[in-house]
This record gives sequence, C-alpha cells and structure tokens, in this order.
Amino acid sequence: MNTIIGLLIIAIGSFGQSSSYVPINKVKDWAWESFWLVQGIFAWLLFPYLGALLAVPSGHSLTEILSSGNGAALTALFYGALWGVGGLTFGLSMRYLGVALGQSIALGTCSAFGTIIPAIMKGTDLFSGSGLVLLLGVSVAIAGIAVIGYAGSLRAQNMTEEQKKAAVKDFALGKGLLVALLAGVMSACFSLGLEAAEPLKAAAINMGSQALFAGLPAILMVTTGGFITNAIYCFYQNYKNKTGKDYFGVSGNVLINNILFCALAGILWYSQFFGLTMGKSFLTEGSVMMAFSWSILMSLNVTFSNVWGIILNEWKGAGQKTITVLVIGMIILIASLLIPGLMA
Repeated sequence: MNTIIGLLIIAIGSFGQSSSYVPINKVKDWAWESFWLVQGIFAWLLFPYLGALLAVPSGHSLTEILSSGNGAALTALFYGALWGVGGLTFGLSMRYLGVALGQSIALGTCSAFGTIIPAIMKGTDLFSGSGLVLLLGVSVAIAGIAVIGYAGSLRAQNMTEEQKKAAVKDFALGKGLLVALLAGVMSACFSLGLEAAEPLKAAAINMGSQALFAGLPAILMVTTGGFITNAIYCFYQNYKNKTGKDYFGVSGNVLINNILFCALAGILWYSQFFGLTMGKSFLTEGSVMMAFSWSILMSLNVTFSNVWGIILNEWKGAGQKTITVLVIGMIILIASLLIPGLMA
C-alpha cells in the first residue's frame, strides 16, 4: 500500500511539471530569455527554499543542515550547475519541438542516464538480480520513448511547414533533436546531485526532521546551481538581444500578468521534485522501486507531456498512423513503470 501511495504522489508531481509549460502561452511581450529567468526565480530559488524550510526541525536551522555532510551541499551545487545546462537546453527543446516531442526525447535520455549512472556509481551489478530488473525497466522505458520519438518524426514528415509552424511557432526538427539530446544527458546531473546530497538528508533526519521532507534541502542546492547557469545565459541573451527592458518596459497590468504566470509555471515545475521527495519516503530504502524512482518520474513526465501535446493541438493534422504510434509508445512507457513491482 505504501508503494502505491508513493507512486501516486510522484504522479501528481509529474502532472504538475508536465503542465508547467502551458503558462508560457499566457506571458505577453517578453522574449524567451526574460520569461525563462523570471520563472526560474520561482522554480529554482523561491519554492525550493520554502520547501527546504519544511525539513528544518524545531531548534535547528537550514544552515545547519546544508553545512553538514562534508561538503555534500557544494557537490550538489556543482551537479546542479551542470544540470542547469540541461535545464536551459530543455527549455529550448520545447521551443523547437513543442511540449510533447521535446519533453519525450529530453526526458527519455535523462531517464536512462539519471537511473543507470547512480546505480553504477553504487556498484550495482546491472546484469543480475535487482540490477537486471532495474536495467530491464529502464530499457522498456527508453523503448517507449523511442516509439514516441518515431511518432514525432512521422508527424514532421506528414505535416506541411505551415502546419508545423501553427503547432509549434519555432519548429525545427534537426536543431530540436540535438538540443533535446543534450538536454537529456545534462539533465541527468540532477539525479547525480540528489545522490551526492544524501548526507544532507541523513543529517536532517538525525536532527529530527520528518522523512517526508528530509530530502528537500538537497533539491534546493541542486536547483540553486541550475539557476546560476541559467541566469548567466539569460542575462547574456538580454544583453545580446537588447531585451533587458522586457522586465519593466511593459505596462503594470502586463507585468503583473507575466509575474503571476511565471510563478504558476515555477510552482508547477517544482512540484515534480517536491512530489518525488515525498513519494520516495513511502518506498522501501534500497529497493528496486526506489532505484527506479527517477525513471518513473521521467516516464510519467513524458506521458503527461504528450497528453498536453494532444490538448494543445501539437499533433493536429499528424494522421491516424502517427497518433496510433504515439499511443503505443505511451502504453509501453506506462508498462515500464510496473516492471520493478512485478519482478522485484
């Protein structure tokens, strides 16, 4: 029963993340880099900080938790900076491929690297026992994502340039695929950052923190590293494109509108890791399901993002064959989530 509760919490957070790119359409008169920076303040700084405070037990401080673990916080910050490159290119993949295809490819790559690399670093034998179950689950997830990627290529073949631009304004398949693959590889550093920050979680629990929230300070350190990388790039783009005036060059009503939708995008994005941390507290420590939790989150993100892609008409005009292939890919993804529970 605990496993089901944990998976449900992770799924709710995943749905939030997959919905986080919808508010982009409501932001007015701002360049991409301006929106990305402001939503990042909410997604990677403010809400993670508020979440981390939930882990602080009475009589202690967040500083105490972050300063424990022999530099674990700084290591997590470093991985976060690397993940920031993935987060940045992840946003670009949405721009060039749309919500559905962009997230499918980027998150699929992220799922594989973010699950397998930590397992290898822990010395897990991927060709026997629980390691083999983990490898099988990841392989099936990647297969599902590959099928969804194939559906995306079919869509590109069957749509005119006008249809592509109508569905995704800046659609560019070749550029988008390269960006999405880079996003996936670098985004896996988030998972590595969480692994490196495990001493922070242990320290929080030793101080009296609830297991439900103990992993949230680690999230803060990784997202802070990511924010630094993204902020540098966005400020550079503001300077290069002369879009620095975006922030205060709009009317008061537009400014309030943009900030509110950036805040909404931020809290929806953060909900995936808030949910992952809480959901993992219901899973058995050291189990295959725990090791597979990162892949579960990424697979759910892909599934929900494609649902949003259908809702937003990104697959409009793609043809029955393409939609059928898309649905098959989503079914394979969902099936991959069941493997650890059925075979463990």
